[in-house]
Amino acid sequence: MGHMHHFSAGWISPVLAYAMACVGSALGLRCTVRALTAEGRSRRNWLLTASVAIGSGIWTMHFIAMLGFGVTGSPIRYDVPLTLVSLLVAVLVVGAGVFTVGYSPARLRSLLLGGLGTGLGVAAMHYLGMSALRLHGKVDYDPGLVALSVGIAVAAATAALWAALRVRGATGAAIASLVMGLAVSSMHYTGMAAVRLELTPSRAPLPGATAMEFIFPLAVALGSFLFLTVAFVALSPTARERAESASADSLREAELPTSA
Repeated sequence: MGHMHHFSAGWISPVLAYAMACVGSALGLRCTVRALTAEGRSRRNWLLTASVAIGSGIWTMHFIAMLGFGVTGSPIRYDVPLTLVSLLVAVLVVGAGVFTVGYSPARLRSLLLGGLGTGLGVAAMHYLGMSALRLHGKVDYDPGLVALSVGIAVAAATAALWAALRVRGATGAAIASLVMGLAVSSMHYTGMAAVRLELTPSRAPLPGATAMEFIFPLAVALGSFLFLTVAFVALSPTARERAESASADSLREAELPTSA
């Protein structure tokens, strides 16, 4: 069994990974709240943004954390196409859960189904991303810890969607995002604790790209997208603010003197 290091880069990787999970969760929850007060194309666009935010935030969290993952006795490479598929799966499956909540009139049922779908999407992204790992040996898992990690993912996703439906105000949203980020990080490290390695010493070159060649640049790009989108959403007026602005404009127009 190979000796694994989950914090080979120090505490910078888990702290930064947690921060990205919080940013993606905060943005996704905010967009979901906006969607619930919108109609038609606007609701769809907010839900799409929420899906991309949560999916890419979770994916970025996972692979930033993986920058601190190392194995004694073998280099590590990543299968590029499979890694990109894991990102797509995260966005699509999380999107299915978010749209379920956004369009279903049965709130409790949609919350449970959406949380289940979103949580399974998080778990699928994690283990699909792990299947992209290339090293000299075999990767296996402890079934009990795998089941626990999936349970954490489903519980975290359900709690996040509940927060999107119930929590109002900046303070509540911030607390919900911090809790969601903690839950996502816990799911990741529980899944990593389930890993069991059987190394096969070899000097043969491994296929794929190193983390710094591929994972790090993509994580930086997605992180920049999330922060820019956070700024855009924060500056965008809410439906209530637009209604108040339209009402104020109507009052001003009514007060203007009419020309003879």
